[in-house]
Amino acid sequence: MPLSLLLLSLLGLLFSPSNSLSLSFPLTSHSVSSQEASLSLSSKTKSHGKFPFQYSNALVVSVPIGSPPQQMDMVVDTGSQLSWIQCHGKVRRKSVKPMINWFDPYLSSSFSFLPCNTTLCRPRIPDFTLPTSCDPTRHCHYSYFYADGTLAEGNLVTEKFTFSNSLTTRSLLLGCATASTQNRGMLGMNTGRLSFISQAKISKFSYCVPDRTGSDLTGLFYLGDNPNSAKFKYVNMLTFPKSRLSPNLDKSAYTLPMKGIRIGNNKLNISPAVFKPDPSGAGQTMIDSGSDLTYLVDEAYSKVREEMVRLVGPMMKKGYEYAAVADMCFDGAVAAAVGRRIGDMWFQFENGVEILVGKGEGLLTEVEEGVKCVGIGRSDRLVTESNIIGNVHQQNMWVEYDLSNKRIGFGVAKCSGLKA
Repeated sequence: MPLSLLLLSLLGLLFSPSNSLSLSFPLTSHSVSSQEASLSLSSKTKSHGKFPFQYSNALVVSVPIGSPPQQMDMVVDTGSQLSWIQCHGKVRRKSVKPMINWFDPYLSSSFSFLPCNTTLCRPRIPDFTLPTSCDPTRHCHYSYFYADGTLAEGNLVTEKFTFSNSLTTRSLLLGCATASTQNRGMLGMNTGRLSFISQAKISKFSYCVPDRTGSDLTGLFYLGDNPNSAKFKYVNMLTFPKSRLSPNLDKSAYTLPMKGIRIGNNKLNISPAVFKPDPSGAGQTMIDSGSDLTYLVDEAYSKVREEMVRLVGPMMKKGYEYAAVADMCFDGAVAAAVGRRIGDMWFQFENGVEILVGKGEGLLTEVEEGVKCVGIGRSDRLVTESNIIGNVHQQNMWVEYDLSNKRIGFGVAKCSGLKA
């Protein structure tokens, strides 16, 4: 998306002009529910720039925002653009729910509302799912919807991110949500002009997601260079001209040239065209840290299901469907046996690159107590015609987003308990 002159005046550089800089922070671990995760930072900077995180179904970084900094829990989401935090003012303090990590604008000297007379507050700006508007106080109001039904709305504001005394951003644009359907904020990390990485001019970041069955659900998140990258396998991203008009295409997403799926030694009979965007954009294959499950278009999902029925059909939970999107499910008691029969699952990309995305019982994810499913859903149930590689198929690997070279790197790793 084009960057307006207004944004050039509003947004500053993060850290330094050098793209080789990395940040490093020690891990602070604490318990989370099945739908949350946590990543904490300190003000101490090391040479390798890493943010460790604790993980279940989401990757959540605790980011220092404001002056003085307030630690804000934000979901790391490579599938969306706008960053936003949970906000409240003094008048709402008594009604604050204890599980919500609130930002108090009154405590920050660098907080500023975006006025209604700015370009971003004009209707039809394409960066928001609903048109921005002007509220009674003449502040710019936004609403943002996500495919999973998450909603956040509030005011657009500018605020600083302060990682240490010497490493502070200029004011970046983000949402200050006064109403939302979740108790964490969002750190938008796609390539859109309003995302955190675009505004902060970060050219590379990566994370390592541990498996869900271990006792230590902690991993790492880097901003900047990753010292492990020499061992990564890289896949070139697909990019699209700004002039392309495709109603189903997300040009800000991280789009991969996927070619097929292999389960064990059996390459499934799926046309590569299923994973490639057609003229309307349908079939786009994206990698998304903010999506829990992987979603496939109907033709690909049907082929995967056929193979699962062949391998473990009698063990499937009859008549069961999770969240109206996934029906390859099993009772937990047979999960180990199911995993042994399925074996490995590989996603195949251009130039012969194959990425191991699950092995044995690790292919299954617990969706409720006593029930596990293959972590793949039907994308048409999300009212989308895209393939989405969710974080369930990013476990035990480094995933690096290298924007300078327009590529995604993958590296096998044991992600649990990595240290900063």
